Amino acid sequence: MAIKQYKPTTSSRRGMTSQDNDKLAKTRPVRSLTKSLKQSRGRNNSGRITTRHKGGGSRRQYRQLSVSLPDGFKGKVIQIEYDPNRSARIARVKSEVGTYHYIIAANKMQTGQIIHAGNESPVDSGNRMALSKIPLGSLIHAIELVPGRGAQLVRSAGTDAQLVARDEKNAQVRLPSGEVRFISVECCATIGSIGNEQHQNVLIGKAGRNRHKGIRPSVRGVVMNAVDHPHGGGDGGRHRMAKAPRTPWGQKTLGLKTRHNKSTNKYIVHSRHVGKRR
Repeated sequence: MAIKQYKPTTSSRRGMTSQDNDKLAKTRPVRSLTKSLKQSRGRNNSGRITTRHKGGGSRRQYRQLSVSLPDGFKGKVIQIEYDPNRSARIARVKSEVGTYHYIIAANKMQTGQIIHAGNESPVDSGNRMALSKIPLGSLIHAIELVPGRGAQLVRSAGTDAQLVARDEKNAQVRLPSGEVRFISVECCATIGSIGNEQHQNVLIGKAGRNRHKGIRPSVRGVVMNAVDHPHGGGDGGRHRMAKAPRTPWGQKTLGLKTRHNKSTNKYIVHSRHVGKRR
């Protein structure tokens, strides 16, 4: 997708860009594959705010993706659609029996393309098969962690992983973060990278666009009072970081490791933290 520039009619328009969605379908989504999306606005079941800076936003419906297609599936891409709930585009696929599915649109996926799923599928972009059948060095996305559970890894716009090695039981996959991980060869993945690679180059331009996405304003801790934040207080001097970065509740941040799932360390061949222990 190309990036669309705006005429600088206002100060916010001067630094604003968006994606050119003229080639996307303008029809409504499949009603049987959508459901209402209730907004929690960052609150838990007690009404307390557990995630700050969330609230408001435009109303939207959730599109239910087919994260795992049955073996022997064959379908035709009807159209490429916009999904307000994810950065990637989605493809509406109609199977041979007439049922509709939503899948993540691969890069350069076109209307009318035939999609296959299963170990007998041809090795083409958009087709889904087990890691044992995918050639080494291929770019893949929508990867399973457990056979049959469905796609869990590499599902955002413009990302891809690479199949770098394989033995009888496990395959080594290099993830977008740089981590190399063991994954069972029975797990399925989709060949190719995910489309909408220009997503990261969009400039928001004004605060209102973030409010439409449900993102509320944030305030720096250094401009707060000492009672409200560990960085707050002072006599009006320079607002510099005089202490280690902390959350409003005093917990260290920006560098503090939060991964405690040591049971899966055995599946990590090479950590994404170069030169550091897991």
